[in-house]
Amino acid sequence: MTKRQPTTYSQNKKRVQSRQKNLSDFAQTHHGCVLSANDLPQHIREDVLTYHAEFEKAGFQLLSSDTHPNLLVQGQFMFWPVGQDLPTALPPCERKYSPVVNGRPIGIDLFAGAGGLSLGFEGAGFDIAACVEIDPIHCATHEYNFPYAASICESVTALTGSAIRRRCDIGDRDIDVVFGGAPCQGFSMIGKRALDDPRNKLVSHFVRLVTELRPKYCVFENVKGLTIGRHVQFLKELIAALENAGYHVVLPYRVLNAADYGVPQNRFRLFLMAYRSGQPPPVYPVPQADKVTVAEAIGDLPDADRFKALLDSDAVNVTWETKTDYAKKLRGLMDDLGDFSYPRMFDRGMLTCSLRTVHTKESKARFIDAVAGTTEPVSRFFKLSLSGQCNTLRAGTDSARGAFTSPRPIHPTRPRVITVREAARLHSYPDWFRFHVTKWHGFRQIGNSVPPLLGHAIAGKIIEALGIEPSKPNVAITPGDGVLLNLNMRQAADHFGVPASVIGQRTRK
Repeated sequence: MTKRQPTTYSQNKKRVQSRQKNLSDFAQTHHGCVLSANDLPQHIREDVLTYHAEFEKAGFQLLSSDTHPNLLVQGQFMFWPVGQDLPTALPPCERKYSPVVNGRPIGIDLFAGAGGLSLGFEGAGFDIAACVEIDPIHCATHEYNFPYAASICESVTALTGSAIRRRCDIGDRDIDVVFGGAPCQGFSMIGKRALDDPRNKLVSHFVRLVTELRPKYCVFENVKGLTIGRHVQFLKELIAALENAGYHVVLPYRVLNAADYGVPQNRFRLFLMAYRSGQPPPVYPVPQADKVTVAEAIGDLPDADRFKALLDSDAVNVTWETKTDYAKKLRGLMDDLGDFSYPRMFDRGMLTCSLRTVHTKESKARFIDAVAGTTEPVSRFFKLSLSGQCNTLRAGTDSARGAFTSPRPIHPTRPRVITVREAARLHSYPDWFRFHVTKWHGFRQIGNSVPPLLGHAIAGKIIEALGIEPSKPNVAITPGDGVLLNLNMRQAADHFGVPASVIGQRTRK
């Protein structure tokens, strides 16, 4: 039997030094960032108090809500260099809600993304008091498009209702509506549909935050796959949880097609509306008879392939004529009597979000030969029909799930896939609304979002239940700094004071 060698003083010293170096490296990498408990290594998370002294030896203080309640909320941590003046506030980008005009009802967007539902609710007459979005790049895009709203770049799992109220500075004001759709890959009929998908826990956090914020109304949005097969049980549990929290769910819930509400795209989404005891119940919107076509949506847009500048930039100055009512409204050339959003200051002569995609000659030939309204057999891309509606625009996957790009539809008359701006038109985004400059992020932001006009249809029924007659603000606002649309993951994370590792990084045009 081999005798075990005793651990020497030298070996112990090396282990201690190695551990201190690892702690120092971790603190150095994340110092100044607001972290959640899940961002900490497991051994630290399980015994935070023990490691305070260890970090101080490495040159850093470990701040928490216990040590700095005016800076951090429960579940948040921050590393700060020993000897430096302590911060007095969170990063300056975490602005408070700043109403442009007084008296508008307020909503809070959970899982906000770039802001499709936010825009739908603003268009119905709400102010967006706060957006909550874990992805720094998407949160930066939301901040650009909604400069008056509080941007909370954090996971809902680390937030409390009181923290959201503090971050957007609304005190104990009665919130009119909380809305959002938890990331849906755990339910989607397109991807995997495992009931034990860990992302499904986000739905329970949606219910928790509704319970803590106590809005008058709440709206839950998700994929229609949640209404099929075994997933119905999950939906029943969600409804029961809301009812246990004191909310009445409007039944039966509905799966709505965006094409029935002014969007030139067939896209089916589940909506579930609930109202607090004592509030009038809302009703679901009635489908519209008329459909908007692909031609009406994008027929006026200049061909991006005409502009060499769009090989390296996503915007170019150009003069063009717009004829259809749908496109005129999105371009800001015609008043929309049902739109109660803030007017935005923007250049109508700038073609934006139009970075080109370069195709081979063989691909172009196939795209030309493809029959409109069918799938091109080699690329498996759907070719749009001028007289029809767009197929469902999908987001692809984030970096943590392989960073796969979803198929982009083929333009109905040009030998190429559609641009981000053309996708935005087909999703009912106005031309002032901007997306990240890269195609990969831009298409993900559109594909992950609720078409604004579909969101507007739901939000309009909440406004109606509130007994409010909305009006168009007479104050135009200027979107945020264009730099927000150019940030890579590290830069966006730094802007919000969060670790870049919160979302897997991917650089792609």
